[in-house]
Amino acid sequence: MANFTSTYDGLSDGAAYLCDTNVPTITGPFFILIFILSIICNGLLLCVLFIYENLKNITNIFILNLACSDLIFTTTLRFWVVDHLHHWVFEDFVCKFVTAAFFVGLCSSVILLTAMTVDRFIAVVLDKLKINHAKRKKYAICSCIAAWVISISASLSDAMKVKTQHWYGKNYCYDESEEKLGRYLQVSLLFFLPFAIIIFCYSAILKTVLQGLNRKKFRTVAVLLCIVAVFFICWVPYHIMLLIKALNTNKDCKVLKRLAVAYHICEMLAYFHCCMNPLLYMLSQKMRTHLLNLMHCENVRRKNRERDTRQDVAFTAQRSPDSPHSQSLN
Repeated sequence: MANFTSTYDGLSDGAAYLCDTNVPTITGPFFILIFILSIICNGLLLCVLFIYENLKNITNIFILNLACSDLIFTTTLRFWVVDHLHHWVFEDFVCKFVTAAFFVGLCSSVILLTAMTVDRFIAVVLDKLKINHAKRKKYAICSCIAAWVISISASLSDAMKVKTQHWYGKNYCYDESEEKLGRYLQVSLLFFLPFAIIIFCYSAILKTVLQGLNRKKFRTVAVLLCIVAVFFICWVPYHIMLLIKALNTNKDCKVLKRLAVAYHICEMLAYFHCCMNPLLYMLSQKMRTHLLNLMHCENVRRKNRERDTRQDVAFTAQRSPDSPHSQSLN
């Protein structure tokens, strides 16, 4: 659930109102930093994909959709910056629209990561079934379309629950629903079910990798595993905090303040995820090369080529039967 649905859950409760649970001053600047990094990193990633990469590649299809999902999520951060610094100063329509964008970005990321993991599972573990590339590509495209349809549909119901309300001289964009069951279902379905699927798939994938897999596929699996791991490291604490806040019945100010601090720490960690994926994709040598080409870093590329050439020459010299090193081994 979004910032507004958690920070102001207690607005209808007088006890919560009396407690000073102000947002830490670092939150606003931190969100601005995340916004800038995400726009730059995801923008560069999309340029690399469109200019240098084959968009018919299944992995690239998922990466493209994930980048779009991150950018949609990123667009909501500027509103949260204003909200944290000055409270909600926008209209009710903006409150609902930003809520919808938040959930579209979040839900689509989870579904796309799960679909990408299942695709890797099919390609690596079920390789003996010989599922052809065209059929896998069709499944990938259908999965991406389904991810967007489900995310948009789910976001509409959440957007309808929020509204702008004036309290004690300030406006708030918050969830007026008192239903806790919906939050439990959201946490379970949105994270723990996909997490269980991903754990199962990657357990089987890693078992296959350890039994012997070619180096190219191993690198792809490693990068995708890092992407999934970082996603859950960033988002699981946030959703656990939402669950704790929903279950909490203690209205003591000290408890509410501690929950607020813990929530905002988890919130900053979660929102930082939207600029992490492009950095993880740079683990691939090919993606780094494309990025250097895009930025016209001729000197860097030349130095890298010279370094690789020296390493190849040194390695060849060591392996040569006439080299001193080889003779010393005989």
